[in-house]
Amino acid sequence: MSSEHDAAEAYTSWVDVEHYLHAGQSTSFPLRTARGPRVDYVVTDDRSIALHLELGPRQRLPRSPLPLVRIDEIAQNGIRMARLRLTQERLLRDFHDLLNAVADRVVAHDRTPDQAFNETVRAWSALLERPRTLDANRRIGLMGELAVLNSLGSQHGWETAVDAWTGSFATEHDFGLLDHDIEVKTTSSARRLHTIHGLGQLAPVEGRPLWLVSFQIVRGGAHGRTLSECVAAVRNRVSQAAPATVARLDVRLAARGWCSDATDDERWTMRPTPLVLPVDEDLPRLTPALLAALPQEARECVDDVTYRIDLTHKAPVTSPEPPAALRAFRLP
Repeated sequence: MSSEHDAAEAYTSWVDVEHYLHAGQSTSFPLRTARGPRVDYVVTDDRSIALHLELGPRQRLPRSPLPLVRIDEIAQNGIRMARLRLTQERLLRDFHDLLNAVADRVVAHDRTPDQAFNETVRAWSALLERPRTLDANRRIGLMGELAVLNSLGSQHGWETAVDAWTGSFATEHDFGLLDHDIEVKTTSSARRLHTIHGLGQLAPVEGRPLWLVSFQIVRGGAHGRTLSECVAAVRNRVSQAAPATVARLDVRLAARGWCSDATDDERWTMRPTPLVLPVDEDLPRLTPALLAALPQEARECVDDVTYRIDLTHKAPVTSPEPPAALRAFRLP
């Protein structure tokens, strides 16, 4: 059984939504009170919620940088609409607040669906996910990822490069391209010592090659680059080549803890020869298979695995040859 509310409101109450969820009844709450593109808050037949936003003839479908938020295009009564849905029902109450925030930007501030969604995600990321400062290891790690992002942008285009940067969203690897994944490790040590977090970080996804990029950076004095300068350079290149992608870049930077007003006066330069290795049987690492070989009682006692690898004396490989974007790097 379904219904549609006649009196449009600018905000949907969770009390009302919860009533229909509990009853297993689908319904639609129109949120636009004046003439204009439709904005509907929807309780669905499968006891979930969604936001339907009318798309203009030239308006793009929003692209979600959040793994738990799915956006697809639907046709409703002949109207082209974007549908925002959640992939994990345990976060339904929080998703309700997100939908209302997006709807408010469309209804009250005349933002397009793409603008409203990206602005909301960017604001929430800045509020909830960004610490006031990054510790030294995270600043160094971010510089390495920006070096890879810079190379991918030059080779594949900036929209592809930014969308491939997925490590901020709890995925196992830092970058995921069409046919391979990339894990980036950066150290300021004289030795190539890298900390590996979990058994999955150096475990290729089945059928997808995984490449490990190891950077060493040193203090560069007047000729070095600060993290702020690297971020500014990347944002400038993205804004010129793919301006619609800047918002997604900012979401990823915020999720990595980047804060533009933080103190940043350390200058770094990259050692000449980064190490690029395929993640295979020749790479020293712990794997899920090693844990699986333990007796079940022992496996259940292992809660987390963090370890260090030393690649100082590891020689570069020429076969297989690294992808083109992984053959030359520089700090942006």
